[in-house]
Amino acid sequence: MLNELDRRIINELQRGFPVSETPYADVAGRLGTTEAGLLARLQRMLDDGTLTRFGPLYHAEKMGGGLTLAAMAIPAADFESVAESVNGFPEVAHNYARDHRLNMWFVLATESPERVGEVIAEIEQRTGYPVYNMPKQEEFFVGLHFGV
Repeated sequence: MLNELDRRIINELQRGFPVSETPYADVAGRLGTTEAGLLARLQRMLDDGTLTRFGPLYHAEKMGGGLTLAAMAIPAADFESVAESVNGFPEVAHNYARDHRLNMWFVLATESPERVGEVIAEIEQRTGYPVYNMPKQEEFFVGLHFGV
Protein backbone atom coordinates (compact mmCIF):
# COMPACT_ATOMS: atom_id res chain seq x y z
CA MET A 1 0.00 0.00 0.00
CA LEU A 2 1.39 3.38 -1.01
CA ASN A 3 1.16 6.26 1.39
CA GLU A 4 1.25 9.91 0.36
CA LEU A 5 5.05 10.21 0.63
CA ASP A 6 5.56 7.07 -1.47
CA ARG A 7 3.32 8.58 -4.17
CA ARG A 8 5.23 11.86 -4.08
CA ILE A 9 8.56 9.99 -4.33
CA ILE A 10 7.43 8.06 -7.41
CA ASN A 11 5.99 11.14 -9.08
CA GLU A 12 9.07 13.27 -8.29
CA LEU A 13 11.60 10.73 -9.54
CA GLN A 14 9.78 10.26 -12.85
CA ARG A 15 10.43 13.91 -13.60
CA GLY A 16 14.19 13.53 -13.40
CA PHE A 17 17.04 12.86 -11.04
CA PRO A 18 19.46 15.58 -10.00
CA VAL A 19 23.04 15.42 -11.18
CA SER A 20 24.92 16.47 -8.07
CA GLU A 21 27.22 15.12 -5.39
CA THR A 22 24.18 14.42 -3.17
CA PRO A 23 21.26 13.55 -5.48
CA TYR A 24 19.28 11.53 -2.92
CA ALA A 25 19.67 14.24 -0.30
CA ASP A 26 18.55 16.83 -2.86
CA VAL A 27 15.39 14.84 -3.71
CA ALA A 28 14.71 14.12 -0.03
CA GLY A 29 14.92 17.84 0.76
CA ARG A 30 12.38 18.66 -1.95
CA LEU A 31 10.07 16.01 -0.51
CA GLY A 32 10.49 17.02 3.12
CA THR A 33 12.13 13.78 4.23
CA THR A 34 15.65 12.57 4.95
CA GLU A 35 18.10 10.93 2.57
CA ALA A 36 18.06 7.76 4.71
CA GLY A 37 14.26 7.78 4.74
CA LEU A 38 14.10 8.19 0.96
CA LEU A 39 16.57 5.35 0.39
CA ALA A 40 14.69 3.08 2.80
CA ARG A 41 11.37 3.76 1.06
CA LEU A 42 12.85 3.13 -2.39
CA GLN A 43 14.34 -0.16 -1.19
CA ARG A 44 11.04 -1.21 0.40
CA MET A 45 9.14 -0.45 -2.83
CA LEU A 46 11.68 -2.48 -4.82
CA ASP A 47 11.53 -5.36 -2.33
CA ASP A 48 7.73 -5.54 -2.26
CA GLY A 49 7.37 -5.21 -6.04
CA THR A 50 5.75 -1.76 -6.05
CA LEU A 51 8.72 -0.71 -8.19
CA THR A 52 10.28 -3.27 -10.48
CA ARG A 53 13.26 -1.12 -11.38
CA PHE A 54 14.89 2.11 -10.31
CA GLY A 55 17.67 3.47 -12.45
CA PRO A 56 18.55 5.50 -15.51
CA LEU A 57 17.26 4.92 -19.00
CA TYR A 58 19.96 4.97 -21.64
CA HIS A 59 19.54 5.70 -25.33
CA ALA A 60 21.04 2.44 -26.58
CA GLU A 61 21.35 3.53 -30.20
CA LYS A 62 23.29 6.68 -29.35
CA MET A 63 25.70 4.49 -27.40
CA GLY A 64 26.27 2.16 -30.38
CA GLY A 65 23.70 -0.42 -29.33
CA GLY A 66 20.44 -1.70 -30.72
CA LEU A 67 16.87 -0.99 -29.68
CA THR A 68 13.59 -2.46 -30.86
CA LEU A 69 9.99 -3.03 -29.88
CA ALA A 70 8.95 -6.66 -30.04
CA ALA A 71 5.65 -8.49 -29.69
CA MET A 72 4.44 -12.06 -29.31
CA ALA A 73 1.10 -13.87 -29.52
CA ILE A 74 0.96 -16.05 -26.41
CA PRO A 75 -1.95 -18.29 -25.36
CA ALA A 76 -3.37 -17.29 -21.97
CA ALA A 77 -2.36 -20.62 -20.43
CA ASP A 78 1.32 -19.99 -21.29
CA PHE A 79 1.45 -16.23 -20.75
CA GLU A 80 2.99 -16.17 -17.26
CA SER A 81 5.67 -18.76 -17.99
CA VAL A 82 6.62 -17.10 -21.29
CA ALA A 83 6.71 -13.66 -19.62
CA GLU A 84 9.03 -15.06 -16.95
CA SER A 85 11.29 -16.53 -19.63
CA VAL A 86 11.33 -13.33 -21.72
CA ASN A 87 11.96 -11.19 -18.64
CA GLY A 88 14.95 -13.40 -17.82
CA PHE A 89 16.88 -11.84 -20.69
CA PRO A 90 18.97 -8.89 -19.47
CA GLU A 91 18.27 -7.12 -22.77
CA VAL A 92 14.52 -6.92 -22.03
CA ALA A 93 13.93 -3.43 -20.67
CA HIS A 94 10.24 -3.86 -19.88
CA ASN A 95 7.41 -6.17 -20.84
CA TYR A 96 3.69 -5.55 -20.83
CA ALA A 97 0.47 -7.39 -21.59
CA ARG A 98 -1.91 -6.00 -24.21
CA ASP A 99 -5.49 -6.83 -25.11
CA HIS A 100 -4.72 -7.78 -28.70
CA ARG A 101 -3.79 -10.86 -30.71
CA LEU A 102 -0.18 -9.79 -30.12
CA ASN A 103 -0.65 -9.73 -26.36
CA MET A 104 2.94 -9.51 -25.09
CA TRP A 105 5.03 -6.45 -25.93
CA PHE A 106 8.56 -5.73 -24.78
CA VAL A 107 11.52 -3.52 -25.55
CA LEU A 108 14.96 -4.94 -26.30
CA ALA A 109 18.04 -2.81 -25.71
CA THR A 110 21.27 -4.50 -26.78
CA GLU A 111 24.99 -3.69 -26.80
CA SER A 112 25.13 -3.87 -30.59
CA PRO A 113 22.53 -3.59 -33.37
CA GLU A 114 23.34 -7.17 -34.45
CA ARG A 115 22.51 -8.50 -30.99
CA VAL A 116 18.81 -7.59 -31.45
CA GLY A 117 18.33 -10.42 -33.96
CA GLU A 118 20.35 -12.81 -31.82
CA VAL A 119 18.24 -12.14 -28.72
CA ILE A 120 15.03 -12.50 -30.72
CA ALA A 121 16.23 -15.89 -32.00
CA GLU A 122 17.16 -16.95 -28.45
CA ILE A 123 13.73 -15.94 -27.13
CA GLU A 124 12.01 -17.86 -29.94
CA GLN A 125 14.12 -20.94 -29.21
CA ARG A 126 13.54 -20.76 -25.45
CA THR A 127 9.78 -20.10 -25.63
CA GLY A 128 8.76 -21.88 -28.82
CA TYR A 129 6.82 -18.82 -30.01
CA PRO A 130 7.68 -16.35 -32.80
CA VAL A 131 8.78 -12.82 -31.93
CA TYR A 132 7.66 -9.95 -34.15
CA ASN A 133 10.44 -7.36 -34.42
CA MET A 134 9.21 -3.80 -34.90
CA PRO A 135 12.18 -1.43 -35.06
CA LYS A 136 11.28 2.23 -34.89
CA GLN A 137 10.94 4.19 -38.08
CA GLU A 138 10.89 7.58 -36.40
CA GLU A 139 11.45 8.73 -32.83
CA PHE A 140 9.05 10.92 -30.86
CA PHE A 141 9.49 12.31 -27.37
CA VAL A 142 6.19 12.12 -25.52
CA GLY A 143 7.25 12.98 -21.96
CA LEU A 144 5.73 9.82 -20.51
CA HIS A 145 4.78 10.11 -16.83
CA PHE A 146 2.70 7.69 -14.76
CA GLY A 147 1.14 9.72 -11.96
CA VAL A 148 0.39 7.81 -8.77
